[in-house]
Amino acid sequence: MRVMVMGKATDGTEKGASIDPAALEAMSKFNEELIDAGVLVALGGLTPSSNGKRIVSDGAHRIVVDGPFAETKELVAGFMILEVEDMEEAMAWVMRAPDGVLGPGGAEIRPLIGMAEFEAVQTPETKVIRDRNRAKLHGT
Repeated sequence: MRVMVMGKATDGTEKGASIDPAALEAMSKFNEELIDAGVLVALGGLTPSSNGKRIVSDGAHRIVVDGPFAETKELVAGFMILEVEDMEEAMAWVMRAPDGVLGPGGAEIRPLIGMAEFEAVQTPETKVIRDRNRAKLHGT
């Protein structure tokens, strides 16, 4: 199963504070462990929400809201995609993460939904669109 681990923002990440070199080294070593174990799919950090835009929708009507966004504790500062056997394995990895990865905001782990989960509800029309989109994505 694939999960997304979302590192929560802090006042420091929202201010664009640089990462402490010791924390960066610990994060790099942890990332290496994830790679060596074959569970790391992707990872990245996000710039402060002051650089972001939020699209708010109530159906057909949409508005753009410029950052920064309030409630820092609800924002994401970084992410990892892990390929694990189950949620217990995901939690075990995240519990081992150094402080530089988690920080005081902690992290949230959520399973990703893949195309297999949508197969049961697809119509013949949506399958044609899916196949066309896959071909475009893969350049075929």
